[in-house]
Amino acid sequence: MAEFESIPVLDKGFVRLIDVMGDDQRIAAAARVSYGGGAKSKREDAALIDYLMRNHHTSPFEMVEFTFHVKAPIFVARQWFRHRTASVNEISARYSVLDDDFFQPAAEELRGQGAANKQVGEGNLPSSEAAELANLIKRSNESSYAAYEKLLEGGLAREQARSVLPVGIYTQFYWKQDLHNLLHFLKLRLDWHAQAEIRAYAEAISGIVKRVVPASWRAFEEHALHSASFSRAELQAISRLVSRETLETELRESGLSRSRVEETLRKIYGS
Repeated sequence: MAEFESIPVLDKGFVRLIDVMGDDQRIAAAARVSYGGGAKSKREDAALIDYLMRNHHTSPFEMVEFTFHVKAPIFVARQWFRHRTASVNEISARYSVLDDDFFQPAAEELRGQGAANKQVGEGNLPSSEAAELANLIKRSNESSYAAYEKLLEGGLAREQARSVLPVGIYTQFYWKQDLHNLLHFLKLRLDWHAQAEIRAYAEAISGIVKRVVPASWRAFEEHALHSASFSRAELQAISRLVSRETLETELRESGLSRSRVEETLRKIYGS
């Protein structure tokens, strides 16, 4: 992994890794300190990390921290900052004049309003309409920035002049986050329900995390990112539809260890 890695995101944004403290070995060591265990092999560390993730023992993952430098549209940053478990420092338009950098989606990237889910966009707009709307966004951004510059030239304070800028303008911030909460962020923002633009940033970050803590990432994919939880009623329905013996056979044939098979059976059928 290159130092100070920078990954382009959207049309003008990026994610850059500034610093990372710790790795998979740090997580395993932090877990073992509770019972006085010493250093082990990478294979044993990976097995322990898988156990921790599977059983929601989260504190060892907090021993690893990432610091990123992010450039993103303000509307993405506002969604991002809803995750209130990080340390954040953002560029201030009270002190700095913001650059003429706006998120400008291409016509083919414009989405229609979702019919069932009012929170998301879905499907492409007709090409003729999309081109016109993309141009409207561009003209609106240019007009807003021209007004911003005129206000500044007129002597208006930066803290008031910024009020005319739209949420599509790019901002920059440093974001420091421990691995446990970072993985929670990624689980939510990699989901298809998340807005496409913030999902693009989550995908960039996930590539970095995967390389820094590969064992933790594998466990995260297995037990969080691509898993699902069931309610009591759902578990009861599953237990009625599938016999314990049939499920046990399928689990063993899938390659799960004996302890994992027994653990799964307890989840569904009880002890």
